[in-house]
This record gives sequence, structure tokens and C-alpha cells, in this order.
Amino acid sequence: MALEIFYTTKNKNVDKAFLDKIYKAALKHFNLEDIFEVELTIVGETRIKNTNRETRGIDRVTDVLSFPSIDFKFPFKKQDYIYDIDPETGKIMLGELMLCEKRAKAQAKAYGHSLNREIGFLVLHGLLHLLGFDHIKKEDEVVMMGHAEEILKGLNLTRDV
Repeated sequence: MALEIFYTTKNKNVDKAFLDKIYKAALKHFNLEDIFEVELTIVGETRIKNTNRETRGIDRVTDVLSFPSIDFKFPFKKQDYIYDIDPETGKIMLGELMLCEKRAKAQAKAYGHSLNREIGFLVLHGLLHLLGFDHIKKEDEVVMMGHAEEILKGLNLTRDV
């Protein structure tokens, strides 16, 4: 299982098949094999705020957090991560994502698109962080968002979907 989803909220309305498409589209975009595992946990505002404070020193609710398990580098060579391969699955744990469902709902409403599209964007955003991208510097943000837009465009996921 490439993308495993866990819930700490009552609602379980995340479309796993849709998120798997996003995961696979991201891998295809970067010409990567499907040899990774990613854990996604859907949480409430209190949990993500506490985690954000504990891990980043930022005491506020956020939409998505990313926790890489490996120091991913391009070009990716599986042999460089030989000690990170799970002997049972043959896969490499890329990392964990934590997504705040309530924040995603609010953002979907604010941006005028579906919750599915917003969650898809946030998961993709988190995946890009796991793949080593960031948006601390403006030029890095341009690169990261460029990849996100290309991947979303390939899936026909525009702002109004």
C-alpha cells in the first residue's frame, strides 16, 4: 500500500482512490518508481496546532504538516537508500503527512473549489515536501508550486473543481 490513511476525526470522507491518483501522478511527474510508502493522518485543529507548536515552534493551526523519513535527493537511486528499505514490503518509507480536515474545508470554501480538490492539493503539497522541496525562499516556492501546478493540470484539477 503506497498511501496509507489514518483518521483521528469522526469524519472519514477522504477519497483514497483520488489521493492514490495524486500520489502516482507525482511519482510519474518525477519519473520515480512506486517504491515508497507514505502515511497520511487526518486530524482536528487541536492536534495539528499542538504538533505544529511541538515540531516547528509555531503555535497555530495549519493545513498540512510533512515529516520526511529520508533525506530525499534527486536524482533518486534506490541503492543510496538500501538501509531504508522495508525487508517485508521492499518499499521505502518516504514520510508522514498530517492534514487538518477542518482547515481544508475552510480553505476549499474560501478558494471556491471542492473539498476533494483542496485535500488533493494539500496532500500533493506535503508529498513535494517529502521529496525535498520547500518554499522558504521565493525562488524555491516558484519551483515547488510549478511542479504542483503541472501535476494538478495533468489530473485536470483546476481551482474550480
